[in-house]
Amino acid sequence: MVLLRAGLCPGLSEDLIKALLEGAVRTVEDLVLSDPEHLAQKCSVSYKALVAVRRVLLAQHAAFPISGADLYDELLSSTSILSTGITSVDNLLDSGLYTGEITEVCGGPGTGKTQICFSVAVSVAHELKQNVTYIDTNGGICANRLLQMLQEKTMDSAEQMNALQRIGVFRAFDVFALLSCLQNLRANSLQMGTVGSGSVKVVIVDSVSAVLSHMLGGKQNEGMSLMMQVATELKTIAKDLNVAILVSNHVTRDGNNQLKAGLGQSWSHVPRTRILLQRGEQPGASSSLRTATILKSSRQPCYLMEEFNLSPQPQEESQTGFAGKRKLDTDS
Repeated sequence: MVLLRAGLCPGLSEDLIKALLEGAVRTVEDLVLSDPEHLAQKCSVSYKALVAVRRVLLAQHAAFPISGADLYDELLSSTSILSTGITSVDNLLDSGLYTGEITEVCGGPGTGKTQICFSVAVSVAHELKQNVTYIDTNGGICANRLLQMLQEKTMDSAEQMNALQRIGVFRAFDVFALLSCLQNLRANSLQMGTVGSGSVKVVIVDSVSAVLSHMLGGKQNEGMSLMMQVATELKTIAKDLNVAILVSNHVTRDGNNQLKAGLGQSWSHVPRTRILLQRGEQPGASSSLRTATILKSSRQPCYLMEEFNLSPQPQEESQTGFAGKRKLDTDS
């Protein structure tokens, strides 16, 4: 909601705002939905002036229809696709993370959620020379691991340090700190998240469930409200600032003992794309082998799966590109 303030449009003066406030009209929505004749009498203001202001505000803030062709052109001009740094995961995500969207990785402990977050941060900071905002909610950030991953990409220590400087880390160990961090990032157009040169392209929250899961369930209505506030902030940042959002989440089991993402049905509508990480179950498989499965996507068929290694050898990766994509049996 947009609050009425002087200068918002021609004719909207301090005196008119004061009179409208006495009539319980505080926002543009209140003014547009009110009956102008009744409001003019109630607030003792000019009907003609009120209608003129109402017409201008309606033109400024009303939603106008847009054709599919125009929407597609806007999408092409504003969307960027960012590599995760892992070929198989990029294939699963239809080339990588999309700006303007929220992507979620979910999985049990030790399945590689944080390692994928690290990989995205390193890839964007080193390859694209763009800044990353990394919000750590569970104390999992490890500078040594980030440096190790950078060393696998370049032996130039100056490039390594420059990439590390592009990764801005914020710690938020409760939902209020997380909300405050997100609100500050949005209010300042991510200027607080800018560490080096360039603009922020990715905001990573590892993890949302660490600060939300214990507040949900039972009669804790406040927890649901706070969760939706977090969702709103993430969506607003993604859309208004045209950045890619990556969040990690835990998993639970449904009535059929199948793994599903945590935080419940309400949260399931928040991410545009969701992938499930699991340990490799093939006999004799490497302990670092993982599988990633599409659970939700607007671009890819669900239940596609890719295998990848958390610690791939560069030579092997360049030769094999990790394992191929395959379709899971949805009945199993």
